[in-house]
Amino acid sequence: MSLSREIVATYRGPGAVMSRLLSQGPREDRALMLVMAACAMFFVARMPALARQAHLEGTELNPLMGASLLACMVILPLALYVLAALSHLVAKLFRGRGTGYGARLALFWALLAASPLALLNGLVAGFVGEGLQLSLVGLLWCAVFLWFWIGGLRAAEWPGDRMAERPAG
Repeated sequence: MSLSREIVATYRGPGAVMSRLLSQGPREDRALMLVMAACAMFFVARMPALARQAHLEGTELNPLMGASLLACMVILPLALYVLAALSHLVAKLFRGRGTGYGARLALFWALLAASPLALLNGLVAGFVGEGLQLSLVGLLWCAVFLWFWIGGLRAAEWPGDRMAERPAG
């Protein structure tokens, strides 16, 4: 299935999509591609807010974008690898039977699948600014990301759990 169709399918059932991705076998190049694509989306999502900040403060946009690019494309992927390892260790405490690759794939896929809402959050931050609207969209993004991550992690760590594999609806 194409990447965009898998993202749409994740909104119906994150566990089923994760099971399908895991059935393709462990490939670190795929995991790296997913995390880098998600981080690129986060960088793009930051651009409207950075442009607003530069305009309102009367500063240059390029240094702000450079710092954001470094944070999103170098530091964030490393931090996400650490977070995925920690989530795998926590799952092991609760008798998870998955692999580190499955935990990484669950986190990276959840970030990429929730990236359309991150882009919406960036547009709201750039055009509306701080306020209730930005908080609501940010809360929606966070809730959807957690839903995807938990559903994917359940499918990766507890593959026999029927609740993780059942599509919603």
